[in-house]
Amino acid sequence: MQPIAYLRSPYRQKFAIPRQPNLVTQAVGDICFVDEFNDANCLRGLEGFSHVWLVFVFHETADKGWSATVTPPRLGGNERVGVFASRSPYRPNPIGLSVVETVAVVQHGKQLRLRIRGMDLLDGTPILDIKPYLPYADAIAAAKGGYAELAPAQNQGQQFTVDFTPYSLNQLEIIDFKICDLQSFITSVLQQDPRPAQHVRNDENREYGMHLYDFNIRWRVNGGHMEVLSVDSIVLENGLPPWKV
Repeated sequence: MQPIAYLRSPYRQKFAIPRQPNLVTQAVGDICFVDEFNDANCLRGLEGFSHVWLVFVFHETADKGWSATVTPPRLGGNERVGVFASRSPYRPNPIGLSVVETVAVVQHGKQLRLRIRGMDLLDGTPILDIKPYLPYADAIAAAKGGYAELAPAQNQGQQFTVDFTPYSLNQLEIIDFKICDLQSFITSVLQQDPRPAQHVRNDENREYGMHLYDFNIRWRVNGGHMEVLSVDSIVLENGLPPWKV
């Protein structure tokens, strides 16, 4: 198989990526088609579908091997289940499946892009295929969710409050960013509690950092409260241009 496209995602590192799609609906990204599939005819009729399935490669963990059992974050990272009873990226075949909302087909110079919303994928993810989401067949109302029956915030029994320091608010005011409401996006990501499971168990009061779009976000947590300390622009090391509409 060959990639048909690569994803430009706001998540520049695995840390802070939502653990399932559509948990952070403010996240906007572009599927950038490679030359062979850079043809608008490939997307003809897609405008009638609100969502699509993405078949993709876990490219950063593809060479890390796999195990018959894994420790899902949903179970606190201290209880094992079978790899096929999980969505772990460490799999015999490192492929994943994710449903996202379609926003628009856009043209950047000669490159065709499909703009999407609500992704849970790393920047640079190879896309193997795109398939329309069919509500009558793909949404099963009576389905059971096993140990992940509830959404993460419901499962934890708490909703984190997120505040911004005056310094970080001043930074946001002068940032010219039109892809999404950056403050709302940061808030939604933090409300998912992106900390590693062992930090949550130990209830550490410490500072963290995460890369979202072209920004380094510094924040700290204390119990059920999170505070954003700074929002700094960063220079990308992979040569990609800054995010623009």
